[in-house]
Formats: sequence, C-alpha cells, structure tokens
Amino acid sequence: MYILPAKTMVAAFDIDAQKTFTPLCPQELPVQGGHEIAAELNAQAVFASKRLASRDAHSLSAVWTADAQHPVYSPVEGYPDVDIHWPAHAIVGTPGFTFIPGLDEKAYDFQVFKGVETTRHPYGACYHDLGNKLSTGVIEYLRCHNITTVICGGLATDYCVKNTVLQLCQAGFQAVLNLAACRGIAEDTTLVALEQMQKAGVIIVKTAAELQNA
Repeated sequence: MYILPAKTMVAAFDIDAQKTFTPLCPQELPVQGGHEIAAELNAQAVFASKRLASRDAHSLSAVWTADAQHPVYSPVEGYPDVDIHWPAHAIVGTPGFTFIPGLDEKAYDFQVFKGVETTRHPYGACYHDLGNKLSTGVIEYLRCHNITTVICGGLATDYCVKNTVLQLCQAGFQAVLNLAACRGIAEDTTLVALEQMQKAGVIIVKTAAELQNA
C-alpha cells in the first residue's frame, strides 16, 4: 500500500490514452492491450482532486512521417525537435486521435495537445520540444493548484509515459506510476524505462488498489 497525500494535493494524469496506440488502429502504432487500461485510469483518478490528459495531435504533413524513402525508426535530419521517423498516427480528426473506450472527455480538468506542429515530435507531455524548454502548461497548472503528487498511466510506458514521468520528477513532483494503467511497446525497452523511472524516485504500484489517501 502506498499512502498518497491528501486528495487536494494529488493529480491523476492520463498520458496519450488514445486509440492510435491500440489494436483499434492497427495501421498506426498499436500497443498490445492499449485499449484495456481505461478502468485503471478511472480508478486512480478517484484519489486525485485534478485530472489531466495529454494527446498526440499530429498532421499528415509532419516531417517525421515514415514512407518508402524514409522507413520507420530512421533518423530525421535538420529538425532539432524531431529524432526519428514514425508511422502516421494520432492525426487530428481521425479515430486514432480520440480517447480509448471508457474515458470521458468531460472528466478532465486540463488537457494538452502535443506534436501539433509539423516540425516537432515531443514524447513527454510537459514540453512541446525535445529540449524541455517550451512548456505545455502542465507543470504550471499543477503548481498553481498546489499539487505535489501525480499518479500517472497511459501509452506507451517506454516512450511518452516514461518521458512525461521523468519531466514531472525533474520539476519537483512526486510521480506515482500505476503499472495496470500502462502498456509498453516492447518488453526490453519497458524494463529499461521502469529502471530509469525508479532511479529518478518514481513510486511504482501494480494497480490503483494499492493506493490510499492520507
């Protein structure tokens, strides 16, 4: 059991819990079981006074979109806020952009859209750039509401979740990762991500049932 602070000091963060990262959109970036985490995201929100969400919000004309000449994972040159090519995903106006089944858009107090610009592909939800300079407003929102602890879940553990959680730690928040509310792309990179987060001081629980407010 992990004892959280009083509910007024806790936020829950649903990181990129979108259909694009699930088998519901098999041509995009499907993560096995990604569509199954809504119940745990809802369960962890019970312990928080504020609920946040981030979403990838991409364009088909993004410079990082993979094609026949630029395969997936190949490097992108000339753009400091893009590292590699990815399949087109989370295109605004398509099903992939929307939340996974079981999440209610009206449930959120604050939402962030990231990757809107065609020349940027951020992973963490706290900054629009890879250098962690251009704030999305998440950190400021949490601070102005006196939040000290953030319960996190979403997709995928080894990319956007990991980066967001580490950004929160660097900003001085206590991050709590709910494993049941996450899914990773690959086992090896997920294990490395979990090690990185633990070293940064992240509390990792198996399910929301292990949480309790003080």
